[in-house]
Amino acid sequence: MADGATGRLTGRVCVVTGATGIAAATARRLAAEGATLHIISIVEEDVRSLAEEVSATWAVADLTDEQQAEAAFAPLERLDALAAIVGGSGRMFGDGFLHDVSLDAWQATLALNLTTSFLATREGLRIMRRNGGGSIVLVASVAAFNPVPDMTGSHSYSAAKAGVIGMARAVAATYGPEQIRCNVIAPSLVTTPMSRRAASDPTTVAFAARKQPLAGGFLDPADIAATAAFLCSDDSRQVTGQIIAVDGGWTVTDGR
Repeated sequence: MADGATGRLTGRVCVVTGATGIAAATARRLAAEGATLHIISIVEEDVRSLAEEVSATWAVADLTDEQQAEAAFAPLERLDALAAIVGGSGRMFGDGFLHDVSLDAWQATLALNLTTSFLATREGLRIMRRNGGGSIVLVASVAAFNPVPDMTGSHSYSAAKAGVIGMARAVAATYGPEQIRCNVIAPSLVTTPMSRRAASDPTTVAFAARKQPLAGGFLDPADIAATAAFLCSDDSRQVTGQIIAVDGGWTVTDGR
């Protein structure tokens, strides 16, 4: 069992979107907590390998596509918790400082980070409303509300993650009477496939050590996963509409 795992999700059906980085760490933690998992990812090799590791069912889907998202959730008759983690940097599309961002780069980055959250949340809500409630956990970023100009210069990404926060709070306010909770984790710099470029830059590495003093550098994905497990469980049964920064001190440290 993972460090700190208590078995508090035993008997719960949970979905994780994504199969690497924070998503993989979250799947492992939820499995260690006893959850029955269904994992959805666009890369078959990744999702198949992770599902075999944690004894989960799985589906291959591009969660920017409505029909694929619907099909990926269709096998589920019940859903107790959703950890919608799929997302990533828009730099591969051309994201950067806003004056240089093309419309195509903007739309692709929003699709990867906001549309995926929307479709996963929508499908999760439809099942939870039939089943009497559940917990939705979305992943944003400190870049949505605490940017550092030289280090978080992906403006489409920041906008998309801010959209995730706005959607989550609206969902929490609307569906709370149906016993559906929705919260957001906002990580800072985490060691993931997405952060390889940053992790190879000595300036960024040195900045992370100063800006995230609790971690002394980049965070471990397991730190995000532990918070996701808390939010998926009844330990957080009175928590909804919140943005929890798991950031090693990023938001309270100037980094100089």
